[in-house]
Amino acid sequence: LGGVTLATGNIDQFTVALDPDTQSEEIVFVTGVSSDTLTIVRGQAGSSAITHSGGATVKHVLTSSDLTAFESGLNETIPLNTQTGTTYTLVASDAGDLVTLTNGSAITLTVPTNASVPFAIGSQITIIQSGAGNVTVVGATGVTVNSADADLKLRVQWSAATLIKLGTNNWVLIGDIKA
Repeated sequence: LGGVTLATGNIDQFTVALDPDTQSEEIVFVTGVSSDTLTIVRGQAGSSAITHSGGATVKHVLTSSDLTAFESGLNETIPLNTQTGTTYTLVASDAGDLVTLTNGSAITLTVPTNASVPFAIGSQITIIQSGAGNVTVVGATGVTVNSADADLKLRVQWSAATLIKLGTNNWVLIGDIKA
């Protein structure tokens, strides 16, 4: 399978056909891969779970079920993480989320090292300053957060910005920010 790994918790999956283009064709969802062992959900996309001979042909396929799952993912709402303290350090579950930072005093948002929280490169986290306290984004020791003109503060209440991971300990902050 060319080194395929799936995320913990069966978040990812792909579809294969067993004995494709025959009367014995069965569509299965692969939800886990360990070495040469696949964890599957049988009888998918209108097919039936049937017996297959040893050496059956296996082919990666795209089905209407895959497209429906993709489309439903596009219509999902963004998860919210509401923070009310004056400090917050990002956690793994913040990837893809909207973090709202609400406090009357200044707030420091820390981007942790890759060793502490190994966000995938390309991860995005949107932040909003929903209180009067100005939000400043800082990188933990060893983490670089870049932005236009080196600005790392949200501008005013209701300003928003997005952190994007570009490398192991390298992030960019884009949005409504100021010096």
